[in-house]
Amino acid sequence: MTTTVARFSQLFIPTLKEAPADAQVASHKLLVRAGFIRQLGAGIYDYLPLAKRALTKIEAIVREEMDAIGGQEFFLPALHPAEIWKESGRWEVMGDNMFRLRDRKNGEYCLGMTHEEIFTAIARDELRSYRQLPQVWYQIQTKFRDEPRPKSGLLRVRQFTMKDAYSFDVDQAGLDKSYEDERRAYEKIFTRCGLDFVAVQAHSGAMGGSASQEFMVRTEAGEDLVAACPKCRYAANTETATSRIAAEQDGPGLPSPEKFATPGVVTIEALSQPPHGVPARRQLKTLVYMADEKPILAVVRGDHELNEAKLQTASGAQLLRPAHPEEIPPLMGARAGSLGAVAFAKAPVFVDPALAGRKDMVTGANEDGFHLRGVDVERDLLRHGKVAELRTVKAGEGCPRCDGTLDVFKALEVGHIFKLGTKYSVSMKANVLKADGSETPIVMGSYGIGVERIMAAAIELHHDQDGIVWPLAIAPYRATVLTLGKEPELVQAAEEICAALAKAGVDVLYDDRDERAGVKFKDADLLGIPIRIAVGKRGLAEGKAEWKRRGTKDVELVPLAEVAARAAALVARETGVGQA
Repeated sequence: MTTTVARFSQLFIPTLKEAPADAQVASHKLLVRAGFIRQLGAGIYDYLPLAKRALTKIEAIVREEMDAIGGQEFFLPALHPAEIWKESGRWEVMGDNMFRLRDRKNGEYCLGMTHEEIFTAIARDELRSYRQLPQVWYQIQTKFRDEPRPKSGLLRVRQFTMKDAYSFDVDQAGLDKSYEDERRAYEKIFTRCGLDFVAVQAHSGAMGGSASQEFMVRTEAGEDLVAACPKCRYAANTETATSRIAAEQDGPGLPSPEKFATPGVVTIEALSQPPHGVPARRQLKTLVYMADEKPILAVVRGDHELNEAKLQTASGAQLLRPAHPEEIPPLMGARAGSLGAVAFAKAPVFVDPALAGRKDMVTGANEDGFHLRGVDVERDLLRHGKVAELRTVKAGEGCPRCDGTLDVFKALEVGHIFKLGTKYSVSMKANVLKADGSETPIVMGSYGIGVERIMAAAIELHHDQDGIVWPLAIAPYRATVLTLGKEPELVQAAEEICAALAKAGVDVLYDDRDERAGVKFKDADLLGIPIRIAVGKRGLAEGKAEWKRRGTKDVELVPLAEVAARAAALVARETGVGQA
């Protein structure tokens, strides 16, 4: 395949010397400075030609790997009638995160955040027999989320592009195979895109289902926290991660809880100070939440933090929120700061396993200004409560799988895969006939990749003080050619190199502008083009051009006749394909 030569002088590449004042993360700063994106509104971005080229290459990699596992590409509407979301029950669950609108006939619609319902409806209407399964369907489509706090450029936006795929199987064994196929495809996609990633156990959230994994890139720009063990490679989002903690030595306790006055004491910290002096690790922290608008209690150790995602999993709630201050006294008999779950039976009580077996604990008495001492968790809470993982793990705690210790770090989610099971097929009545003639709900999986997030994550991982350092596979151009002067012989040599590169299938950006060499060098570094070829008088006198890989300091002199073949070989080696 022959590619054409792009001339810098004819392209729209609006580079900037300074990043926007509100840009905090590297990808946001550099995508704006290098002329890849411009902001239209909060969380809404224009993708300019360079960004479009990079995104197109990412999408091509995604398509190749999805097609390799039997995926079939669709393109479905982004505008959805409300009725189909109401069928699954997610019209209410999505809350304010969903953009909603009405048409001229007052019909309710939304802008799709994801497409489980739409694909399930197609499967319901078109798939009749187990003989038609398995199916793997996918699309690359625009999604919308009414993000309350858009920030960090393309990392938290209101409009984005997602590759979402869906598997349809007749049983759990089929889903297990489809899920594994997708997992392996994701590993290939992210590896080919130049990402250093880790697959972690994750919380399924509003998607539902029995299991899920996130593919995370470790970066300070990330908003998720991952707990990982370097010894055994255990890794999980802190929304699901567990750990080992040291056992606490308790006193003998009391025959029954004893009430004592604590006027003005409404925090864990205050109770740990004189005159009471109760260490936080001996206190029970009791929190009231509304799960699908019904009250529940969560109890964790005083020095531990509740993880709301874990509480949502434990309760099985679709919607979870902290109880409002005015909702607490009618239920508990006291205000926050004096709450406890001793012998409490008015609402479900969930107790973190770190408290199992603990005695001589202190908790609120459900009476303002009073607490209880001598609490035995087994005796006083678990007769009415249920043990469930609730706390957020911390760095330095023991790995749950080996004798190692956990590291906790920020990470950016670039992909998420789910075993949905029959959540959507049951609610939307998507059934097929089995071999024995009986009906069974289709067993589904869902698999998402954030296309722009791959681009942004690559920049977070690969940049320096001068600009972007693109992985070859997803760079908007794989080579750039420039001259170190205006002499006709330099221009002629550069033109010939560009033509040879294009003939060899290497897409090339020819910087033909009437600018100083220093300006061209700075822009080449800012744009992050992987291969820089410069033609100067000294090198040309020897029949050579300067060759430099972006991100390195080494400059080589390469014979002009060898430049194109060397570039093509490098592209083939690093991208796995023989042509651009």
